[in-house]
Amino acid sequence: MSLRFKLLMIALSTLALPFAGWLFVRQMEELLRQGQEQTLIASARALARSLGALNAQLPPVGAAIYVHDAPAGGITIDGYGNDWGALSAYAQNAGPPNDAHKATLLLCADRHWLYLFADVHDATRTRVDASDPQAAVSDHLTLSLERGALTRRYLLASAAPGRFDALTLTDASDNALPTTLDGVWQEDGSGYRVELRLPRAQMPDKLGLSVFDAALPAAEISEPLPLLMPSPELSAELGQFAPEGMRARLLSGEGWVVAETGTLAGATAESASRRRWLESLVYRHLIAPGLTRAEDFSTALPRLSSPEIWQALSGVASTAWHPSTADDQVVLAAAVPMKSEGEVRGALLLEQTGDALPLLTNRALLGLVGASLLALAVAGSMLFVFASALSLRIRRLRNAAERALHGNGKMDIPLPLLDAHDELGDLARSFARLLDEVGAYTDYLRTLASKLSHELQTPLAIVKSSLDNLDHQAMPTAAQPYLVRARGGAERLGAIVRAMSEASRMERAIAAAEGEDFDLAAVVRGCAEAYRPLIAPRRLDSELPGPLLMHGAPELIAQALDKLFDNARSFTPEDGWIRISLTARDDGAEIAVANSGPLLPPAMQDRLFDSLVSVRSSAAAKSVGPTPGRADAPHLGLGLYVVRLIAEAHRGDASARNLDDGSGVEFRLRLRGMPRRPLLGGA
Repeated sequence: MSLRFKLLMIALSTLALPFAGWLFVRQMEELLRQGQEQTLIASARALARSLGALNAQLPPVGAAIYVHDAPAGGITIDGYGNDWGALSAYAQNAGPPNDAHKATLLLCADRHWLYLFADVHDATRTRVDASDPQAAVSDHLTLSLERGALTRRYLLASAAPGRFDALTLTDASDNALPTTLDGVWQEDGSGYRVELRLPRAQMPDKLGLSVFDAALPAAEISEPLPLLMPSPELSAELGQFAPEGMRARLLSGEGWVVAETGTLAGATAESASRRRWLESLVYRHLIAPGLTRAEDFSTALPRLSSPEIWQALSGVASTAWHPSTADDQVVLAAAVPMKSEGEVRGALLLEQTGDALPLLTNRALLGLVGASLLALAVAGSMLFVFASALSLRIRRLRNAAERALHGNGKMDIPLPLLDAHDELGDLARSFARLLDEVGAYTDYLRTLASKLSHELQTPLAIVKSSLDNLDHQAMPTAAQPYLVRARGGAERLGAIVRAMSEASRMERAIAAAEGEDFDLAAVVRGCAEAYRPLIAPRRLDSELPGPLLMHGAPELIAQALDKLFDNARSFTPEDGWIRISLTARDDGAEIAVANSGPLLPPAMQDRLFDSLVSVRSSAAAKSVGPTPGRADAPHLGLGLYVVRLIAEAHRGDASARNLDDGSGVEFRLRLRGMPRRPLLGGA
């Protein structure tokens, strides 16, 4: 995770301030809403008491059948129910108690007629006309009408789809109720439908509908229920006391609207201009997210079924806030129970718009959010700029340190930020001191071989001359092995001194080498052919291209190949292989020497070409075995160091890696050629 991202995350913590402000605004808004709710509940209770004082005719207790207003296009008696589509959602169950959904009933009325539509789910077929003697045990409906003390029952049945005449089951001498009924019977695979009408003047007070299924002959006569419909008289009485700018509705015990008066006050021009869509969105989703039930209070619904309504019908006053679909206002609704003689007869719903409350809370919240976002943007921008500048300084210091280390401890350029007076300046000065010490130590290691070879020459000569003198002296037989061991140690020490001297001479020779144009492929091919008889029984493979011209020192490249080959032969088992390849590159060439054998330790792959570094061990020697014809020679880690110097003299580099298949290692020598020196006095 970058430093800039971390500081940006810290800047985001300032969002806690607007969050706390948002919680405060919501709490303030809830307190204001509670005050408005209590006020509206008090107004609704006062209105309910006023209706009680007028002895207004309240809805009956218990279940009732609601009579809807007929659709504007009228009702056509055809039995299909297409005209009842808008009212189908309010169909009431009329089936038997054990299967109330078996039949549904809808009633509506206009100025002249009362219409009835019954839908019965019955897949069986036992159909006869109402006048048939078997009608009582076949599929039929029993319609009961009551008006005052008069009751009439009708048997509705038909042998086939189409018009039918109902059979009157009771005395039909009184004209208060219809003496005859006719309608239309339609059926399909799921059941049958009955549609009929009767004059509005003979409209009953109560109505009951019973279903008889011949497949399940359980004769049950349903109790007639009172008819319930909107009452203009009750609406007028309600309008006398309803406050101005509010809407009042009287509901029955089942939530049916029986009276309605008043309209909600629209938004003022000033508030409408200030309440933009964004403010409304903020209020509904951030301050009052519970306003989601606008359809529960729509004026187009004949029945309300929100939880607040049912709470009032159970005898407890309740309130609800909901958005208005007309002008995007917020509406407060209060529902109180309507009681008569200790019984809940219905509920009174009183609604008013609350335009001032959203304006106040929106203004407070938007002001808080705006100031918070501005402060957050300023703080975030400052932190981002600071983090960018800080990360840039750190990257400059890192890049300079990497370049210095890449030069083996020699500083190519001075470290930046050395004059800075902050923590990064202290870090840069610490890096500078560390790099100075590393550079001094590297220089010491670089010249250690030549110093040691020079300093050891004299004591080594003294030891060798002393051993030569001892050869001419009479020595006890027991001392002879010690003399041999001393001479062997001196010879080994001499080999070490010669190796270090050779490395020093190689450094000077490489620095003084003159470049020439030569065929690199021919040099590598000649070396490979010379190596082949030296590694038997090991296998030597070569992959060489055609002529490859390069400007450099061919003898130095041959010496580098000798070092790489000697290193590969030391670690290759007798049944192993060595592969030498040459590849042309866009900017030069690449020589690769691979061999089978033990893998390189991961920590040493980048240090193999440093001075006095070696990975040879007794375990490796034992795994490979001695090389025939070669005396045990000291390994000071100077061979690969010389290879690196030769590569750098040709503007290249040397690297080592383990083979992908794990069978061995590969050393690569990348060469770009020595720079051409201008001719003295040349044209």
